[in-house]
Amino acid sequence: MGPARLPAPRGLACFVLVLLLLLGGSGSPGTTPPPRAPWAEEQGAVPEGAPWGRVRYEALKKHLGALSKHYWQYLACKVWQEGCEEEEKQQGEREASWGFPLVGQDYLEILSAWYCSFGKCCETGDCRIINNITGLEAELNGQLHGQHLAKDVVLRAVQGFLQSPRPPKALVLSFHGWSGTGKNFVARMVATHLYRDGLRSDCVRVFVSLLHFPHHNYVDSYKAQLQRQISETLQRCRQALLIFDEAEKLHSNLLDAITPFMAQHTNKGQADQQRSIFLFLSNLGGNTINEVALDFWRAGRAREEIPLELLEQRLRLELQEAAENSYAHSQLLRENLIDFVVPFLPLEYQHVRLCARDAFLAPGLPYNEATLDQVAQMMVFVPKEEKLFSAQGCKSVPQRINYFLP
Repeated sequence: MGPARLPAPRGLACFVLVLLLLLGGSGSPGTTPPPRAPWAEEQGAVPEGAPWGRVRYEALKKHLGALSKHYWQYLACKVWQEGCEEEEKQQGEREASWGFPLVGQDYLEILSAWYCSFGKCCETGDCRIINNITGLEAELNGQLHGQHLAKDVVLRAVQGFLQSPRPPKALVLSFHGWSGTGKNFVARMVATHLYRDGLRSDCVRVFVSLLHFPHHNYVDSYKAQLQRQISETLQRCRQALLIFDEAEKLHSNLLDAITPFMAQHTNKGQADQQRSIFLFLSNLGGNTINEVALDFWRAGRAREEIPLELLEQRLRLELQEAAENSYAHSQLLRENLIDFVVPFLPLEYQHVRLCARDAFLAPGLPYNEATLDQVAQMMVFVPKEEKLFSAQGCKSVPQRINYFLP
């Protein structure tokens, strides 16, 4: 079964409507004619007393024919790779004779991307990049609880990176915190709002240390595979997202093998064509983050008062002093390749209740405030005296609500 074709009548109807609007109206008798179009000189002066709408109709007819042929030939080459040689051959002629003022190459690019949004039609996967920063911000604000620092850092870092015309290097974010505090959750949000296919996108690769690289005896083989997979992803997509879960368990050789992909671009062409994002997810530094949060609580200060600078400084210091961890002593830190260290704070009772609420709302299950308290009370809280932080964050909350299903 061949590839689906864009329905011609509907596409041409849209073009006719847009062109009529651009021409300035319906050409009803007795109306004041709008300013002449750039191609009006080709028609000669409008005879006095003649219906100006007829003249515009003839101009529209002439240019619509050229537009239709141009569009379909261009679209066939871009989407189905048909007639590309003829397209390139005639490109110079079209550029010299193309007279329509508003519909040009950029608009055809937009139309082709629109068509690609309905299916997977691009070999590079670029047509399915959406970079929905507004959606990312909304989901971070609505679904990520108790993480004011992570919200702000991730949103600002990603938005600034994508808006930069020529970023000098890849964006590298290192997520730190206890299990269940939202590191994987945020990584999934980033993938979902930057790519139409989310984690399933051809431009997104996820590596889990113990799953993909379980045996240290095969590090050399893993290293070659990892470098090849990253290279293929970067070649396929001008914007790639690489996620490394359980980063603290990656062998040092693997970490050093991928650092060249994060270093500064060596030439202008590379900076123009490639903007990759690396996310490292790690439990390292979780205890340090928790100590800072507990100190603020004991001092009667809100967790929202915890400054990023304090936690980032403490985390970097702890990583530098780590004696046996390869992640802490990899080139990532030695060469200052990590742009932002993103701390994820421990979750408190009220945050667990919010996670329980979301878990009930997602499948449309009924709940009440008492039910949310019951779910939260099923979790283990530490330290032993204060019982302030959920030991598992929100990680097992979705499973806990199964106890309350009818």
